[in-house]
Amino acid sequence: MSNRLAAGNFPGAGALTATGKLFALGLDVVVGIFQRPFQTREFIDQCWFISRVCILPAALVSISFGSVISLQLGSLIRQFGAQSFSGAASTLAVIQQAAPVICALLVAGAGGSAICADLGARTIREEIDAMEVLGVNPIQRLVVPRVLASILVSALLFGLVSIVGVAGGYYFNVVLQGVTPGAYVQGFSALSKPSDLLVGFIKAALFGLAAGIVAAYRGLNPAGGPKGVGDAVNQAVVITFILLFAINVIVTAVYLNLVPPSKF
Repeated sequence: MSNRLAAGNFPGAGALTATGKLFALGLDVVVGIFQRPFQTREFIDQCWFISRVCILPAALVSISFGSVISLQLGSLIRQFGAQSFSGAASTLAVIQQAAPVICALLVAGAGGSAICADLGARTIREEIDAMEVLGVNPIQRLVVPRVLASILVSALLFGLVSIVGVAGGYYFNVVLQGVTPGAYVQGFSALSKPSDLLVGFIKAALFGLAAGIVAAYRGLNPAGGPKGVGDAVNQAVVITFILLFAINVIVTAVYLNLVPPSKF
């Protein structure tokens, strides 16, 4: 048994090794941010690409999320005779939970998969090895701009998704469920805080960071061949989704314990 542990053949050794390499890549990305020259053109190109493939789906999905949350919460709150709280409940649910999750799902599914496929194709064509032979750091040259682009686009998409989701929730609550506009706005302004918006931005940025690093890690370590790149893309999306919900639980728990709720 001790020989197996020393050789790293115990159950779960592969997962631990991959986790360590993923963490090491994250540290390399942090170091690469401060190295010069910064790849400005690559960063702008990646921001434009991720934004282009995510903006329209994010707006459409946010309407559905906002309307469903508003209708469900509005129906539940109306049973208790507290229609004045429907604006606060639906808006806070969109800002704190739905909007960051939507951003992460789209950035990971659209942008992250493209990042993983691009880096995976470069890896199996031995372009990454050639860059290292020439003395070019592939982390600083390719990975850092993509990770930073994922963080920035995810944070900016959070603002778009929040506005569209809240607007959709307002329409469905006020028009379809008969809540007065004054009560809707009053409930939101009474129970919401600037920190609610801040924690949403933090979640979106962390989700973008996780999506970028996981996509880069799987793209730099495919199993081999075109099939390996396809498998790496699928694995990157699945791993990102798992990390997304884990990060969401941790950040939400910390926020709710550190920031006292507002009282109506």
